[in-house]
Amino acid sequence: MQGLYLVTPDWIDTDRLLAVTETALAAGAALVQYRHKNASHALRAEQGAALLALCRHHGRPLVINDHVDLCRDLGADGVHLGGTDVSVAEARALLGPEAIVGASCYGELKLAEAAQAAGASYVAFGGFYPSLVKKYSFVTPPQLVDVWRDRVALPMAVIGGMTPQNAAPLVRRGASMVAAITSVYAASDPAAAVREFRALLGAA
Repeated sequence: MQGLYLVTPDWIDTDRLLAVTETALAAGAALVQYRHKNASHALRAEQGAALLALCRHHGRPLVINDHVDLCRDLGADGVHLGGTDVSVAEARALLGPEAIVGASCYGELKLAEAAQAAGASYVAFGGFYPSLVKKYSFVTPPQLVDVWRDRVALPMAVIGGMTPQNAAPLVRRGASMVAAITSVYAASDPAAAVREFRALLGAA
């Protein structure tokens, strides 16, 4: 797994969400995570189904943040789990061996090692930088990527305030995916933003 890991914002306007996601996928985003912390069950199901159809059209995977039940109901490609969600092992058992199961590990290598042992597909570290979307009570040091390379044999996504410029040193250290929300969805030219990330990740 490698490339720009697109994470959706908390937009109620489904048409707007789909339009920007379509642009990003056409420009080369590698994977989409549907994340909407404030949506109703009905809106989450509507947006999840629409995004899945869009991802299928472009041949890219869709993972669902937190909600294993929604992933299973939609037939999405997998889930991304935080520290308060069901365990990696539980999600793997529910979704099967082919599903993508990602795990947020924040700044803790022991969480990444546990996720790997439980059958995770990838791990995510961060936040590395201040984020406009998610407030972190800690800062993950870039040096963690160096240590991760030696101790965890899984693809790694880096998260938290990512831009092509500040993600560059993390990619050089070995991060295989860069997760972005604002840098794409709030960009004046989302396609150009995706191409910048692709150039960075392709060069690595």
